[in-house]
Amino acid sequence: MITIMSHLSFSYMVNMSNIFKVTTILLSTMILVFGTTQSVVLESDENHIKSATFLSKSFEVGPGKIAVKTLFDIDFPKGHIGVKSFDVEVVDEDGNSVPLYETYLHHWFAVKYIENITMSHYIKQSHDFSNGIEYERNDGACQGFLLPHHWGLGGESRGTSSNLPNPFAVELGNPTKIKHGFKEKWLFNIMVIDTRGAYDRKGCSECRCKLLNLPKDFYNVTTNINGQLLSRNYKGGLFCCQDNLQCKLRNGFHGPTRKLFLRYKIRWVDWDEYQVPLKFYILDSADRVRSNGSTPVHDCQVEYTIPRIHDSDSPHVKKANIPMTKGGYLIYGTAHMHTGVVNATLYGQDGRVLCTSNPKYGTGKEAGNEKGYLVGMSVCYPKPGSIKIKDGEILTLESRYENKFRTGAMGHFYIYLTEQIPNKNLNI
Repeated sequence: MITIMSHLSFSYMVNMSNIFKVTTILLSTMILVFGTTQSVVLESDENHIKSATFLSKSFEVGPGKIAVKTLFDIDFPKGHIGVKSFDVEVVDEDGNSVPLYETYLHHWFAVKYIENITMSHYIKQSHDFSNGIEYERNDGACQGFLLPHHWGLGGESRGTSSNLPNPFAVELGNPTKIKHGFKEKWLFNIMVIDTRGAYDRKGCSECRCKLLNLPKDFYNVTTNINGQLLSRNYKGGLFCCQDNLQCKLRNGFHGPTRKLFLRYKIRWVDWDEYQVPLKFYILDSADRVRSNGSTPVHDCQVEYTIPRIHDSDSPHVKKANIPMTKGGYLIYGTAHMHTGVVNATLYGQDGRVLCTSNPKYGTGKEAGNEKGYLVGMSVCYPKPGSIKIKDGEILTLESRYENKFRTGAMGHFYIYLTEQIPNKNLNI
């Protein structure tokens, strides 16, 4: 079975033998369902880029309800390909974009796994994912299976570019790299919070424990990222936003339950000798790096609480010094943050700025421009070859939030690196 820490108390996926954790921090019960495609549109342009738009299987939410789901075997382009972009949003049954103030998209993560071909029929019929499946994480530094996804954001998804410049792409489906007798598949891990009628909409979207109808024995049975009982001082975050829990509603509020979907668009090219492969790294500003002899241990916390400092107006800064075992040329960088973010910056060991990702906040009511919500993060596209991270270089990640009490804050930085730079013109 899989448990999720959701955006950050992520115990992302804990398999039956506890070999690893998945990154949606320990939100226990995840419902396993197979994805289905409702509509697909294929396109092609002069760069031989194809695109398809898919619809996940539905999930239900009602006023104040939290949905934390794992959707296995989602539709995905087949063959040996190079993915150029991966964009996701929440839509209703009529295909309308759902605004964040109605249903807050806390996070979505796309995780790769391989499935034993001989067990595929059994797995599909029984929904038993404890055998016959192996998860394949990204190249990031976090320990175990924390933050293992290859793509994923949250409420800022609609306004954050995922496009990769030509000729760079994420190589998938290479038959020489897939274990014999297995096939490559993908899943979504998602957390959405329906805040219609919520007593405290903002606090609900931050998973404040006191604003949720928690079970009476919640603190007696709920374990944290390290497998220990959750402290009663835990004020909010992934552990309090578990599947089917309920945010407290305003007195007398009633609203309908509705079915929602993830609509996702993937752009890709057929892999050939002209494509340049990228590696994807997720860095966590809450990573409490320590050493085990000469080996660094990345104790990622995924989320953290920001206390209100009354005698200061300066932003709250969370910082981690993260050694990179393997470096490369920086091709893309952005941050995954929450509302209240000021910015996030990644520095090289010599103090040079590698990338700063700045927020965009909404000013209206329409989906993608919701007033007061984080609706996008800026992306760095340095000139290919201009920024190189050395093997073993220690990077510093700083995430900055407003000086206000906040729970479940995240400071994740996504970077794509390549080992080679082709000698030709490059276009995004």
